[in-house]
Amino acid sequence: MRIQPMHDFTILVLEGAYPSSVALTIDMLSAAAAMSARVGVAAPRWRVRGVANAVAGPAAVAKVPLSHGLSIDATPLPKTSRADGSIWIVPGLGLDSPAELSARLERDDARVAIKALQAHARRGGTVAASCSAVFLLQAAGLLTGRRATTSWWLAPLLQGLEPACTVDADRMVLEDRGVVTGGAALAQADLMLHLVRGRFGAALADAVSRVLLLDARHAQAPFIVPSLLASGSDLIANIVAHVESALPAMPGLSELAARFGMSERTLSRHVRAATGRSTQDLLQSVRLGRARTLLATSRMSVEQIAEQVGYGDATALRRMMRKLVGATPRQFRVGG
Repeated sequence: MRIQPMHDFTILVLEGAYPSSVALTIDMLSAAAAMSARVGVAAPRWRVRGVANAVAGPAAVAKVPLSHGLSIDATPLPKTSRADGSIWIVPGLGLDSPAELSARLERDDARVAIKALQAHARRGGTVAASCSAVFLLQAAGLLTGRRATTSWWLAPLLQGLEPACTVDADRMVLEDRGVVTGGAALAQADLMLHLVRGRFGAALADAVSRVLLLDARHAQAPFIVPSLLASGSDLIANIVAHVESALPAMPGLSELAARFGMSERTLSRHVRAATGRSTQDLLQSVRLGRARTLLATSRMSVEQIAEQVGYGDATALRRMMRKLVGATPRQFRVGG
């Protein structure tokens, strides 16, 4: 028998959560509720559960401290949860390093959240998270055999922790069999549009998008900074610096392997382990980054910029940008 939810969404907030991610979640649901009558659908219903106060009585309302000195009122997560048909959403945790993530997942409230997410998913419920909160889903064993995304700079770490998950850091939002994941912290907006669209239809999601002036973003690729892909790896940082200095000449895999004293296979393995991407993807990110910088900071023509990043003509540059970021060079030009 299908469970009829009292709430459509349950927002699971942990202590220290990223305030913008929490606020986006609530603001977008509030906008959806306000717009629902205009598009002829029911208004979304939601509740905020505070994991930090899970030991309190189930009816109590307490403040869950977020980062930057902010807080939010929440009903504590009960010790024993019942089946419900709501989508559980975990806003970003505001963490961006392996050491921070590892320590955070060991805390008592994180362990409570992990068990609660496991139980909800086991009963057939949908779970969703963005940014570093995706690691809660990984710790709960919910990413095994699924496709997922997270902040692009955390993707290599997620892939290392869960080899049986296909981590696609280029995607802004991914849904796979009841598990929905989003990219970097403000991809929470994209995640929420996806969830609203899935439960209430495209008309309401589009209305929210128009009211809040949110553009649909399907990929994180336009926001990737090649140097940050290094994630502490001297090899990746040196490869990026070498390629940047070599442009417009684009070094090949064999040249890079020889320069850094290893076989092509070993180089590719190191790049994949450090970035979660192929060597060719890394080189294209460097090339794209240089093109975007020149588009934003110079008045060079697209043809001249194509030459500067190693393309024979502007058509090749336009083709690359459409493929990688779904945009044209003109869209990256400051002032149009």
